Amino acid sequence: MTITRRLFITLVLAGSALLSGCATNAPSMTLYDLGPLPAQHAASASDLPAISVADIHAPSWLDSQMMFYRLNYANNQQPRPYANSQWAMPPAQLFSQRLKARLSQAGGIVVPASDGAINLPVLRIEADDFSQLFESANSSSAHIAVRASLFDGRNLRAQKTFIKQLPAASADAQGGAAALAKVSDAIINEMAVWLATLPPKK
Repeated sequence: MTITRRLFITLVLAGSALLSGCATNAPSMTLYDLGPLPAQHAASASDLPAISVADIHAPSWLDSQMMFYRLNYANNQQPRPYANSQWAMPPAQLFSQRLKARLSQAGGIVVPASDGAINLPVLRIEADDFSQLFESANSSSAHIAVRASLFDGRNLRAQKTFIKQLPAASADAQGGAAALAKVSDAIINEMAVWLATLPPKK
């Protein structure tokens, strides 16, 4: 084997080892969801109307698995994604799953709007914010803002905006995810009460 060939093989092996080391040392991605569904009822089955739930509409910056936070003490107009933490699926999908599960848990009848159920009111939700807010480097809270509209065909029966903010136990992705789960449940409970108190379809 010539010296040139031996040198070439040595460089190739060294490069492979370096790439392997980089891949091994690369930080892993941590995934979060909203956790198990708490064993409590938002409203009684007799009060909740049977509804179809449409896919939640979210702005483009929220339509991904990225976990966003804002630095209120620096620039609260700039949503920033965590580098090594993500949602298991886009927040709108997590919230939608949670909503359907909570309403069903309370005894309500929930049908996906894609199933084309006839004569059922359709609940449409627009998400405006689903993020962690940092008041300082060591203090944060979870903030969610959604707008719910209940339609009978093309007629708007009722509409309400739900905005809630709760402190996080820690100023990191784990604390933010846990707090956002609590805020989601609180808003869904309020939404269930709102649905239960709406007048029936005329």
